[in-house]
Amino acid sequence: MTAAPVRIAGAPISWGVCEVPGWGYQMDNDRVLREMRGAGLTATENGPEGFLPADPASLAAVLAGHDLTSVGGFAPVLLHEESHDPVPTIASLLDGFVAANADVIVLAASTGQEGYDARPTLTADQWTVLLRNLDRLAAASAERGILAVVHPHVGTMIEQRDEVHRVLDGSSIPLCLDTGHLMIGGTDPAELATAAADRIAHAHLKDVDAALAARVQAGELTYTDAVRAGMYTPLGTGDVGIGGVVDSLLDAGYTGWFVLEQDTILSEEPGEVGGPVTDVVASVQHLHDIVAARTAAV
Repeated sequence: MTAAPVRIAGAPISWGVCEVPGWGYQMDNDRVLREMRGAGLTATENGPEGFLPADPASLAAVLAGHDLTSVGGFAPVLLHEESHDPVPTIASLLDGFVAANADVIVLAASTGQEGYDARPTLTADQWTVLLRNLDRLAAASAERGILAVVHPHVGTMIEQRDEVHRVLDGSSIPLCLDTGHLMIGGTDPAELATAAADRIAHAHLKDVDAALAARVQAGELTYTDAVRAGMYTPLGTGDVGIGGVVDSLLDAGYTGWFVLEQDTILSEEPGEVGGPVTDVVASVQHLHDIVAARTAAV
């Protein structure tokens, strides 16, 4: 039997495009999408609000102009406050995903604050609300034909290993396995890829400098400062063991997207030669090499 093709996509955050105010220089979508396509990618997550047009027809035109399709995208949502209903907050985003023929909304449990450098501690009641809302958002998305996954993410309410398992035990929503955020939060991504294979429906591939990650865990560096210092590295050059994670997922029958993400912070517009695309090209090649090695071993 021939294995299904591996689906690989890009993400604007690899070019420093981020929803956090003051994150760094924000490149325009024309250059990012042009470089993404030039790196051999054919699909992308949509990036933060305002990066791509909100109007469905305009969005479709921009993507088609670069010969790209939409995977869907990342949505930080406040989930733990009883007085706040998060379902209406994703309605317009789902409209855009449906119009763009995208298939995944990647939910993060927002703290309600800007950025990812600090977070509150939830009460048991707030956890109950959060878990209930995750399943509500998954159901609301499914009604529109969109798969909702929850993304454990540094500086959100689902970051550490015990919080990831609390979601697995207390809700039914699938996971986005983000190799970088999991490792920084204390979860072994390869172990989770095996232990929770039936819950993983989307993947963000990052490699990580473990020394910088340890400084974030110890409170010596903020998450933002660690990203600025180069905590995320091209696939195959860090300490995650990307090949093992990919192999574990594919061995378990994973058919979702592999989204390449090396979060970066830019101080200025890169020159026309080099810049973030250099690392993206290296990551694309590394993932292709992993898949080719698997094929050759069959």
